[in-house]
Amino acid sequence: MKAFVFPGQGAQFVGMGKDLYDNNAEARAMFEKANEILGFRITDLMFEGTDEDLKQTKVTQPAVFLHSVILAKCLGDEFAPDMVAGHSLGEFSALVAAGALSFEDGLKLVAARANAMQKACELTPSTMAAVLALPDETVEEICAGIEGVVVCANYNCPGQIVISGEVPAVDAACEKLLAAGAKRALKLKVGGAFHSPCMEPARAELAEAIQATEFKTPVCPVYQNVDALPHTDPAEIKGNLVAQLTAPVRWTQTVKNMVADGTDEFVEVGPGKVLQGLVAKIAKGVPTSGHQ
Repeated sequence: MKAFVFPGQGAQFVGMGKDLYDNNAEARAMFEKANEILGFRITDLMFEGTDEDLKQTKVTQPAVFLHSVILAKCLGDEFAPDMVAGHSLGEFSALVAAGALSFEDGLKLVAARANAMQKACELTPSTMAAVLALPDETVEEICAGIEGVVVCANYNCPGQIVISGEVPAVDAACEKLLAAGAKRALKLKVGGAFHSPCMEPARAELAEAIQATEFKTPVCPVYQNVDALPHTDPAEIKGNLVAQLTAPVRWTQTVKNMVADGTDEFVEVGPGKVLQGLVAKIAKGVPTSGHQ
């Protein structure tokens, strides 16, 4: 059984998607449609922008989504998933690729999500930090003992967790985590505290947009970040997508569940190779490959 997985924010790079645009008429039409929907030429920023341009949440999220979804479309019959999953933003790519959402609706939701998150970031000075080489439980306990908002946001693979929250709380947590034996507790260059209570204003805003959008039954189960379980019911998928903004990404658990349910091959679709690296650490020995 084959699982297709889709990356999230952080996988972007200048020049992403340009080969697709230049060499595939269907891809070019989808990119131009995206420019129209977004109201600006995101392709210019993707192909010839700067790293700084691409780091803006309102650009990064649609850019990664477009690269992944258009690439999946261009794979044609080669895209034949038994199950799919996406890391954070990648969950939207997975839902479109699996037919639960139309390309246009998916892009509109991703743009709404990015804008809502950008606004939430501006309300509270917040950040995220990668923590290496500590057990999940230790990181959870230390975060729980810190004053202010700081939580585990991404369970990326064993020994790699990202924490998220208010700047002073994340700083205090990093100090304690290093004292507890973390190899690193490194603040990330992100716009704010994704997958934490700091995103509550964005969650409320996105909930309206998601509820107003038509979702269909996907062609295969979609393993969602919130509970790491497979879903095909459109109402459940919607609820989990709303909850995702303030809840952690359970990537380690997702990959383990996919393997337990019969996956014997993972294929990453989209920019970069981040997920292939994480899968290799979670599901040792299971073949991974990618389309970029």
